[in-house]
Amino acid sequence: MTTSTNDTTITSDTVTAWVDRYLTAWTTNDPDDIAGLFAEDGEYHEGPYETDWIGRNEIVEGWRSRWDWQQGGWSFDWQLVSITGATAVITGVGRYTKLGNFNNHWAVTFGTPELCDNFAMVNTAREENQ
Repeated sequence: MTTSTNDTTITSDTVTAWVDRYLTAWTTNDPDDIAGLFAEDGEYHEGPYETDWIGRNEIVEGWRSRWDWQQGGWSFDWQLVSITGATAVITGVGRYTKLGNFNNHWAVTFGTPELCDNFAMVNTAREENQ
């Protein structure tokens, strides 16, 4: 899949590289790893929770506040669903020892091939959690 928007070209390789870096940042919780994913004025939205982090610094701070979630182990399996313009749609399943398993639906809009301008995720608990 390849789509161009202005001078930004998004490909499945672009998305895979970004998700790999996202997973590295989720593993390390390192501020530089997290910051390296998002534009300076990037946005991170997560539903159905009221998570709206605006700006790279707020994203880094909010992300790091969730470090406890990874303790005990986690995994994330994902697949690219589509690319339209500079936006990739991704589905996946996050599995957390402490929290349970969650379906994830992401819309990731890139400003450059390396940086996300807008990240929107819907997280829903899987039936096996109940």
